Amino acid sequence: MGAILPILFGLVALIYASVGFGGGSSYTALLTLSGIEHRLIPIISLACNIVVVSGGSFRFAMARLIVWRRFLPLLLVSAPLAFVGGLVPLKEQAFLLILGGALLLSAAALLVPTDRLPKRTLPQWVVLTLSGLVGLVAGLSGIGGGIFMAPVLHLIRWAEARRIAAFASLYILVNSITGLTGQLAKGGWSAIAEPLASYWPLVAAVFIGGQLGSWLGLKILSPSWLRRLTALLVGYAALRLLWQGISM
Repeated sequence: MGAILPILFGLVALIYASVGFGGGSSYTALLTLSGIEHRLIPIISLACNIVVVSGGSFRFAMARLIVWRRFLPLLLVSAPLAFVGGLVPLKEQAFLLILGGALLLSAAALLVPTDRLPKRTLPQWVVLTLSGLVGLVAGLSGIGGGIFMAPVLHLIRWAEARRIAAFASLYILVNSITGLTGQLAKGGWSAIAEPLASYWPLVAAVFIGGQLGSWLGLKILSPSWLRRLTALLVGYAALRLLWQGISM
């Protein structure tokens, strides 16, 4: 592994942490494009997510933006299913197709102009079901899930924008921890010893980038351009994964 991948991971962490996200979809895309073995992708991506959103969640908690009575129901549904997702043994083709589909949905979610959409109302059971499904996908693929839940919550005006960002950060943290726990329970500690031994610079890079992003609240590029650029990267990786999976 050269120096380019850690630099890219650090930049992704800085950008995502500035808005309360972990960057799991972009880490996964970068790992996919680098040709890393598919079994290691969710472990590395979830570990990086945890490092990044821990700082963001702490910052949101200190700002008293975390409303436990509203956040807990969605977390209690998603967390166990993220663990189950991490436990599920997947063959390479199934993993590629699931991950490719998840990334493609992530790219689409990034392009949704939530600030321009009319208000919608969803029953609570629909929101809880969606939270559970996202948690399952998080454990399977290594994506924390905030990128899916945040647009939905904005669409239904679930809370003000800052509280949704706080929820997304905590949601990613909880799902990443339980998803990674499932991955470890599936493969044992040896499953994480190997990737961390070779890829620890990525974890160090996202720690530095995440701390900077969380502290700065990046304003260099407009959010719309950041979303579009990220959607292009994630969408390209998704199409490559789907093509690989279909061709196997």
